[in-house]
Amino acid sequence: MTEAMTHDHSKRLDRATIVKAGLEIASSPRTSAISIRALGSALGVDPTAVYRHFRGKDDLMRALLDEVQAIALAQIAEVDGDWRERLRALSHATLDTFVLYPAIALEATVLTTNGPAELATIEFILAAFSEAGLSGSDLVRHYALLASYVLSEAAGIARGRTTTSGEGDGDTRATNAWFEGPLLVDPLTHSHIASVAAELRDLRDEDIYRMGVDAILDSAERAATA
Repeated sequence: MTEAMTHDHSKRLDRATIVKAGLEIASSPRTSAISIRALGSALGVDPTAVYRHFRGKDDLMRALLDEVQAIALAQIAEVDGDWRERLRALSHATLDTFVLYPAIALEATVLTTNGPAELATIEFILAAFSEAGLSGSDLVRHYALLASYVLSEAAGIARGRTTTSGEGDGDTRATNAWFEGPLLVDPLTHSHIASVAAELRDLRDEDIYRMGVDAILDSAERAATA
């Protein structure tokens, strides 16, 4: 039996060790998914050993996602500013962290963790919007709007980066372009596209993401003063 196939059945595992290994796998370039087999290989154990600490794949991914959210929160622990600045910082930190762990970030579109980091994030957002002057249904709706936008858009951007990283001519702007390649259209049939083709080609996903966050914050400010 080769060394690569040898598993240490006596090796002691815990949830923290497995989560750490999952983060390392997720941070590998162009990794779009985490498998139990890959985890077992990274840990040097039989893959089934993972199931002694997690009820299933979803349980594992919830733990990994909550850890990623904890990493994002840690990035803004020292942020000192008003409610808008704090929510912008959270959205930017979430995007930065999701890009580092795209295979985990994708789970944010389908899973809730109910873990400590997710609860802390919810409390953070609600506190900021409360400071803005929102309450009741306006508070809840703007929390839900910001949370769903940030999680889904950041996950989508992170996924897109895994399919473009390492490609092209080394121009990092190419990895976050809104459109891939030139927009070649007939101005007679697509006059509006042709009129702004250059501007469309210059769109970058992160700039659009930030614009969306600011639009939600503007909406919260209007609702608070209505």
